[in-house]
Amino acid sequence: MTPRLIIVVPCYNEQEVLPITAPMFLEKLKSLAAAGQITEDSRVMFVNDGSRDDTWNIITRLSEEDEHYIGIAQSRNRGHQNAVLAGLMTAKDMCDITISIDCDGQDDINAMDGMVAAYHEGCEIVYGVRSRRDTDTFFKRFTAESFYKLMNAMGAEVVYNHADYRLISSRALRELAKFREVNIFLRGMVPLVGFKSTSVYYERSERAAGKSHYPLKKMLALAFDGITSLSIKPIKIIFMLGLIVALISFVGIIWAVVEAILGNTVGGWASTTCIICFLSGVQLISIGVIGEYIGKIYMEVKQRPRYIISEKTWDNDKSDKK
Repeated sequence: MTPRLIIVVPCYNEQEVLPITAPMFLEKLKSLAAAGQITEDSRVMFVNDGSRDDTWNIITRLSEEDEHYIGIAQSRNRGHQNAVLAGLMTAKDMCDITISIDCDGQDDINAMDGMVAAYHEGCEIVYGVRSRRDTDTFFKRFTAESFYKLMNAMGAEVVYNHADYRLISSRALRELAKFREVNIFLRGMVPLVGFKSTSVYYERSERAAGKSHYPLKKMLALAFDGITSLSIKPIKIIFMLGLIVALISFVGIIWAVVEAILGNTVGGWASTTCIICFLSGVQLISIGVIGEYIGKIYMEVKQRPRYIISEKTWDNDKSDKK
């Protein structure tokens, strides 16, 4: 059976790059359909993540010019992960497979051929993985590779050098929909779904236009969210650190008592200050990490919607919440 594909493209302030990449997505869609890999009624779905520029107007205009373009708009900016999830959950009942890809044109669109071919071979999830990072600066390459290594070390199961360029079948999406957490990190959640999976490797190019919406600050925030959303290993590290510090302190107490008994004690402001600062620093870091987990629990128990769809190009009268 020939599958129906929906390409899910999250967009945030992409008025400069969207007119360039939208025709590229459509061309790839039509070439896959012409090759008999997908159906003719496959679609490109743009997800407007509360853009403040002309992005939504461009999406609306594209949908009017060609039926292969459709779009949904979130009621406000909720972030990249929520935008991707909104698109996937909207598409899961409309198609057989989805491919999520960023709007900036950096990910190789031709890798979709390999993804669809892998689906025909029985894979429910196909990860787009960067084969190399030659176009990155040393700092960008170092921080990105450290990110994946840190994630795996902290117990979060992620695919190395994979972002959010992936094929997911509707079957896998229905299982992903059962993950109800508010703190979303799709790179770690999708592998937890299971099913047969593989990877397609490609080279990433420079952004087609505009500027990146993921500076170092956001990358670090994403990494921290991913670790605390998928792993309790930091809590275990704090526990082990507490044991080590307690052991050192206990040894120090014994030493201080012995020295006092022997009459060798000498008043030392520096040593006392260092010990106090060290213990205080460890305590504050530990409380901070624990506080982050408590904050996430607080957000989870509220059960607020992860996204709210305010408009659709094919039905502008209804809002969806999830």
